[in-house]
Amino acid sequence: MQDSNSNHEAKPGPAAPATLPGEHAPGQAQAHAHAPVSHAPGTGRGERAGGRGGRGPGRGRGPRQQDSDSDVKPEFLERVIHVNRVAKVVKGGRRFSFNAIVAVGNQNGKVGVGLGKANEVADAIRKAGEMARKSLFVVPIVRGTIPHQVTGEFGAARVLLRPASSGTGVIAGGTVRAVLESAGIQNVLSKSLGTSNPHNVVKATVRGLEALALPHQVARRRGMTLEQLLGPRPQAKV
Repeated sequence: MQDSNSNHEAKPGPAAPATLPGEHAPGQAQAHAHAPVSHAPGTGRGERAGGRGGRGPGRGRGPRQQDSDSDVKPEFLERVIHVNRVAKVVKGGRRFSFNAIVAVGNQNGKVGVGLGKANEVADAIRKAGEMARKSLFVVPIVRGTIPHQVTGEFGAARVLLRPASSGTGVIAGGTVRAVLESAGIQNVLSKSLGTSNPHNVVKATVRGLEALALPHQVARRRGMTLEQLLGPRPQAKV
């Protein structure tokens, strides 16, 4: 009599999991599991040379450079004195245009005034600035003030300018002040004696500044020496 178990084939047991090259079978001791891993210098985390997030030299973000253009001051300073709107009545309605008066100066003895007209305010100011740069002239300045008293006239406007001592400041209205400060005058007394029309006041101020002259210029124009023009200097009392 044969054994009942002999009629059945032996069933294979669960196969051991296959191991890939470089892996270890379960239960096998791994001597190097906790071995320290060494990286090449300059390639570790936080030490990569360049790359995204890297702090070393390479393609990483370098030191932020300051904008040098922000520190450069313009040579000439523009000051808008007055902007006027002009309305022209036509068949379809009204057409508006603008004219602007601008003073341009380097605050060191050069100043110019210009008038610009355009259909937009920005274009009128730009044209006035270009005209002012073309009409620059030199203003004589002695110790921060004008050398002598002068009165400028244009139309119904009269502007009186007088020299002032140090610390006085620019005593003038807004129209005259813009021209004087653009020229670099720090101490002066002024008075508008005529109309307050800004166009005429500005032109009267410009005529007054153009009439200024230094003593040696007047002496040369008259064919005299400086002592003959100013007289002998007073001797100090002992």
